[in-house]
Amino acid sequence: MIFKKTIGIDLGTDTTQIYLGGSGIVVNEPSIVAFNNTSNRIVAVGSEAKKMLSRTPAHITAIRPISNGIIADFDMVKEMIQSFLKKENIPWSWITRTIVSVPTNLTEVERKSVEDLMREVGANPVYLIEQPLAAAFGSRLDVYQPTAHFIVDIGAGTTDMAIISLNGIVVSKRLKIAGDYLNAEIIRGVKEELKLNIGEPTAEEIKIEVGSVIPWNDKLDLVIRGRDVQSGLPREMTIKDTQVRFWLVRPVKLIIEAIKDLIESAPPELVGDIYKNGIYFCGGGSLLRGIDQLIEKEIGVYVTVVEDPLTCVVRGTGIVCDHFEEHKHLLNNFSRLNIVSGKAVE
Repeated sequence: MIFKKTIGIDLGTDTTQIYLGGSGIVVNEPSIVAFNNTSNRIVAVGSEAKKMLSRTPAHITAIRPISNGIIADFDMVKEMIQSFLKKENIPWSWITRTIVSVPTNLTEVERKSVEDLMREVGANPVYLIEQPLAAAFGSRLDVYQPTAHFIVDIGAGTTDMAIISLNGIVVSKRLKIAGDYLNAEIIRGVKEELKLNIGEPTAEEIKIEVGSVIPWNDKLDLVIRGRDVQSGLPREMTIKDTQVRFWLVRPVKLIIEAIKDLIESAPPELVGDIYKNGIYFCGGGSLLRGIDQLIEKEIGVYVTVVEDPLTCVVRGTGIVCDHFEEHKHLLNNFSRLNIVSGKAVE
């Protein structure tokens, strides 16, 4: 037991990560909760619940309580966070100071729901930091300099992008086109072209194993199994990278258009800085084969995928945890101006 601890949390649509001040990342679990519909009790959370996704019997439901980076089911997220905070490597303390990364352009109500959630699980005080700013810290960028840093965080539920200068976000944009959207496009493509029904876990596997956005040197293929659309019986077939690339063209183009729009809305001097400094990519979507090369070609600016992009945001909250007084003035500081709203094209 200790008197006071500071933790940083990245509440992701796909993964929840917790950084314990002075120790590092202590929780890296899927943001999934499985509960029994009959007894209304939680059966599993995190990795155990993920194994049940799309495989549960009728009386058990496995859900993602965070949708598009926003709390969709308050009670389920509360149960999930409480479970994570009880892990052995997180000591109990009288005071738990918490820094939570949130997507850009949240409404007042959405921000308050995050603060209320953390207070209900025992955290106080609670501070919020926007994800691109946390990602900049996690990428070891010096955000205090009077020069522009362009961050693009392609997560599971949202793609957050922002231009940062002098420790603040100048312009930002949030799209609902991200990893889950790409999975949905793969599911749709497999059903329409290959006449096979597959679930989200299989779509995720296809994206990771054979997904690409530019022609790849090695020919990639993967054997998948699913339910035949016509007969309803199990069927196995091989899927090629060329097919997946065709399905991913449209959503990736929308992300590129959003990047162009954000650059156009930025002050000219900062655009010059972006050309000099390049664009930094993080989040799971930045690992999609060739996405950095495609965007570099389309935008004409050098693209860097940051080191360990999957933990970039939570590492950023961790840096704030470990140097709290130095960065305190950046927390809960949400710009009301120069915001470009981004919406997914259905």
